[in-house]
Amino acid sequence: MLTYIPGDSLAHRLDPRTKLLLQITFVAAAVAHTTPRGLAILTGLTALFLAAGRVSPQTALWEFRYALPLLVAGPLVAGVTLGAPWFVVNEAVETALASYRVVLALLVSAVYVRTTSPRESRTAIQRTVPGKPGQFLGMGVALVFRFLPVLQSDLARIREAIAARLGDERPVIERMQLVATAGLNRAFRRADTLALALQARCLAWNPTLPELRFSRLDGPGIVLAAVLAVSALV
Repeated sequence: MLTYIPGDSLAHRLDPRTKLLLQITFVAAAVAHTTPRGLAILTGLTALFLAAGRVSPQTALWEFRYALPLLVAGPLVAGVTLGAPWFVVNEAVETALASYRVVLALLVSAVYVRTTSPRESRTAIQRTVPGKPGQFLGMGVALVFRFLPVLQSDLARIREAIAARLGDERPVIERMQLVATAGLNRAFRRADTLALALQARCLAWNPTLPELRFSRLDGPGIVLAAVLAVSALV
């Protein structure tokens, strides 16, 4: 499950603001550079990020396994035509490069989620965005990071329960309906429980957040983010 895991890797020790900046500039560079050469450089950077966070590429890709079929099918659908020549290679290649950019961005985001706690993410956003908007965004991000893993776990248990009752022998459409219905019901119950818990704990819009400090390790990260930002604009 793609959640925060405490550790002492290089990515864990970076300031969350540095990691956010790196993630944003990386995505901007990936959007700006769609050539094979540019994507090759970004692939090397992705491998560097994964190594810094001690995140296995296989593990990260497995977490996004439901999105990968769509990314693979995209180039095939884009290349198909209704008439001769029936398949346009250039269209398929262009879409494949775009899909590959998405894969790289997902891997980088996996490193961020694995190495940054929800509390650190909230602090970084509220320190960056002033006023109520920053407080609202920070609280929203923290709730999403805590809520999504729970929903993912619920869906996994629902699928296991259906399989235990031989539900995997039913038609695919019927199985999808069962999982979707049970998943939505569980999500609504989770949301009600979350709302009650927030009220019981007197939710604070501006709680005492941990102090953030840049260290020497953040220097190279900020420089790399600046290089990515410049490359996206050039």
